[in-house]
Amino acid sequence: MNLDLNTLLEGWPHEPGQIRVRKIMGTDGTEKIQLRLDLGLIQMEMVGRPDGLHPHGSVSLLDWHREQAEEAEAAGAAYRLSAEDCNDLHQEGIQYYHRYLALFQLEDFAGVLRDTRHNLDLFSLVAKYAEREELAWSFEQFRPYVLMMRTRAKASLELERDDIPAALLQIERGRDQIVAFLKERPEPTDTCSEVEFLNEWLAELQSKRPLSKLEVMQREMDRAVATEAYERAAELRDAIRAFREAK
Repeated sequence: MNLDLNTLLEGWPHEPGQIRVRKIMGTDGTEKIQLRLDLGLIQMEMVGRPDGLHPHGSVSLLDWHREQAEEAEAAGAAYRLSAEDCNDLHQEGIQYYHRYLALFQLEDFAGVLRDTRHNLDLFSLVAKYAEREELAWSFEQFRPYVLMMRTRAKASLELERDDIPAALLQIERGRDQIVAFLKERPEPTDTCSEVEFLNEWLAELQSKRPLSKLEVMQREMDRAVATEAYERAAELRDAIRAFREAK
């Protein structure tokens, strides 16, 4: 058996700053995802835990800990995640992070939503049960990024349907979620790269969005005022008022 990875990587160079992804068919007959790294690649399952393992017989470590927490609470006992537990969950979160990045490149936005949901649930689990607060923050600090990727996937699905207004709404909602999260932090910040990215994307899409009937009338009225065509401006003002009342 030739164990040299160069055979697999031939013709697939690593490009710094670029995410290179491909799908392959595994020897078990199921599709796999391969993500190119600078010194090789990682291979992930398309569904389930990316490494294909079933911790404690569960679909994921997150699912197992949720089951344990529910059983403990049903018995009236407290459930706590140790530093070791959190480290294991962190490693699982990294696997899902790699996969949703790869899925985004493959434009599998439904898969991105699935895997970002997993990591957000993982953050919430740790926030609720971690034995120390700093352990919870070691996860929560990544929530803005995961929310941004989730928002990108939601908006991209709307853009696939050529529904720009719906995409704009998804971006606004995602941005507002991040802003609300940041405001709840002990040390709120006014700067956030994820919010800045979504605002820039929002502005770009707004420039491409067809004007609504109301916006067309509003712009025409503004031009009428600017050119001192006051009679026409008054007609448009009344039309705008009637349109809003009808809406």
